[in-house]
Amino acid sequence: MIKKYFITALAFLALISCKKAQESSEEAITKKSNITYVDPFIGTGGHGHTYPGATVPFGMLQVTPINGISEWDWCSGYHYSDSIAVGFSHLALSGTGIGDLADILFMPINKEVNLSTTTTSRDSLPYKSKYSHDNETASPGYYQVFLQDHNVNAELTTNKRTAYHKYTFKPNDTQSVVIDLGFAINWDKALQTGITIEDEYTISGYRFSKGWARNQKVFFVAKFSKPISKHHIFSANETTEHNTSEGEKTSAQLFFNSQDNNELLAKVSLSSVSIANAKDNMDDDGFEFNTVKDQAEADWEAALSKITVETPVDSLKTIFYTALYHAQVAPVTFSDKNGQFRKENDSIVTANGYTAYSTLSLWDTFRAEHPLLTLTAPNKVSDIINSMLAYYETRNILPVWTLYANETNTMTGYHSIPVIAEAYLKGITGFDAEKAYEAMKTTMMQDERGLKHYKKYGYIPYTLLDESVTITLEFAYDDWCVAQMAKALGKNEDYEFFLNRSKAYQHLLDSETGFMRGKSVDGKSWHEPFDPKHSNHREHTDYTEGNAWQHSWFAPHAVKDLAQLHGGNEIFTNRLEQLFTESSEITGDNISADISGLIGQYAHGNEPSHHIAYMFNKANKPWRTQYWTRHIMDTQYNTTPNGLSGNEDCGQMSAWYVLSSIGLYPMNPASTTYEIGSPIFEKASINITNGKTFTVEAENVSNKNKYIQSATLNGAPFNQTFISHKQIIEGGTLHFVMGEQPNENWGL
Repeated sequence: MIKKYFITALAFLALISCKKAQESSEEAITKKSNITYVDPFIGTGGHGHTYPGATVPFGMLQVTPINGISEWDWCSGYHYSDSIAVGFSHLALSGTGIGDLADILFMPINKEVNLSTTTTSRDSLPYKSKYSHDNETASPGYYQVFLQDHNVNAELTTNKRTAYHKYTFKPNDTQSVVIDLGFAINWDKALQTGITIEDEYTISGYRFSKGWARNQKVFFVAKFSKPISKHHIFSANETTEHNTSEGEKTSAQLFFNSQDNNELLAKVSLSSVSIANAKDNMDDDGFEFNTVKDQAEADWEAALSKITVETPVDSLKTIFYTALYHAQVAPVTFSDKNGQFRKENDSIVTANGYTAYSTLSLWDTFRAEHPLLTLTAPNKVSDIINSMLAYYETRNILPVWTLYANETNTMTGYHSIPVIAEAYLKGITGFDAEKAYEAMKTTMMQDERGLKHYKKYGYIPYTLLDESVTITLEFAYDDWCVAQMAKALGKNEDYEFFLNRSKAYQHLLDSETGFMRGKSVDGKSWHEPFDPKHSNHREHTDYTEGNAWQHSWFAPHAVKDLAQLHGGNEIFTNRLEQLFTESSEITGDNISADISGLIGQYAHGNEPSHHIAYMFNKANKPWRTQYWTRHIMDTQYNTTPNGLSGNEDCGQMSAWYVLSSIGLYPMNPASTTYEIGSPIFEKASINITNGKTFTVEAENVSNKNKYIQSATLNGAPFNQTFISHKQIIEGGTLHFVMGEQPNENWGL
């Protein structure tokens, strides 16, 4: 009898176990992976300037479609409004305001063309093709489009250093590929190129160019899955019968046997150093396109799993995971597999023990993308700092905006400095702190880019340098960051010196009007006439890509002091409110196109505004931070190609959303604290690299319930408007109760 009951119980348990296994399996099938929420077309319209092509997290290659137009909204090479493709390049910029790259152009076609004719625009390119968004797809690590004029379906994928192409032709069509090394867009111009057919499966070459990166050298090798049956090589307007050609503009058309199958595959690797290094960078495996695609997707799934959000609103997941995707496409890997990379002075150095990175858009990314990486990829942070220190060794000054290891000197300030200070103060290791400090101090004590005037007057007089207000304010913040690093290293004299200099903002605030204004060398006279809405793009102006309304708030290290200079918290917060409610009229004859995403005079489409909504926290009105950050998220991001209100700028626009949407933002990155805003997800979990998890919960959150009513941290009452990096990386749960009306007592 006992045996009978025992058997029955076992059968019952087995039935339950099978049912649970089935439910678990069904849940795994129905649960969508994070990459399925990513839409790489977001930001390819409007002024987002993103590209839809294939890349991997922080990869060397960006293999992507090129439209062939040289205009501002085509800075990445692609714009969603277009319907013509001229080929697929292997390098691209994500969301920048200046165009370059689009190097090593490949285009599959089904006819023989004459590449010896001079072309003046894409209309005269014989290999261009129409395409339709109806037959175009993009997902992390993959891109596909059907080229209507050539009847070719093109698919692209990549790993860190090798791009893979898969072209499917119509049966019995001519199978051909055009490689055009002279092709250029925007600021770029080919100076010297060369192409060689090494054997029936392999070509190699180089492209030296001048553009935003003034000394860009790209070497490449490409292998095909079929033998080259015929070829034509061109240099300028001449055809050569040889297997190699060099000149300012070289190109080639390769032909392949179409009888055996309709597919042609290619793989391409690049190097800044040499063709030999490009060959070394290339994967030895065959042409396993789907295997590479699957691995790229797995890499992205891992990268996107660093933060997990829970919400019943799929569109919010699409915006979030696309933002997390865009925040991890740059900086890009620059050193080769053997560690070598080329510097702008043509010296070849080796990254020993780290990966060298380039495309450092520091004026933008120091604000939120680099702070995000300290949470999700701290090992990348130390590599990026080592890369900056390698660039420092070239010029004895830290980089400003690094493109293909070239210093572009684009934008104002020296914002490699807050990136280094933030990393060190957050406990990130893997770089020489003393060497980094030396670089920071040396940089801020030299005379370039306005520092000579800044050191002499304590600010930059408007009569001596354009954009004097913005530059002064940014130097002041950089000084504060140097001071914090000095203090941490026990350099007290330096600490006092740079801390005192970091008060430079005090010279420029006109307390009567509430604006930071250009001041004369006499230390008394303001720049007249004065119109706070006036914009003059990058010339004869006191402000960078903006006006006084947008640039009068940059003292993230001294918000409380700034409020007192305004006359106290009430006056300060009233002026902050007016920023968001003032009319959005911008005056002037040369208005900066970067002023976009306007809410009143607040311009979310450009980075100088990004910290401003969080300043209410420091002036005892955190509920206004909660209101305005939620309003910005609701109005400045969406799921369409126009889903970004301004240039993506290598991840900053997206990183702002990633952090703000989970309720945290590094208003002052080097402070190692995050201001608390208004979380939009029921639950968001940051999977810290040390194996711990920090979770933000928002009970009752909804479109209306944007205000924090109360909070606990690990079960204990939490009543402050900021949280430290240390608290986050220790793991735990920050729990908010949200409501429709503000609780004006919370956080005070």
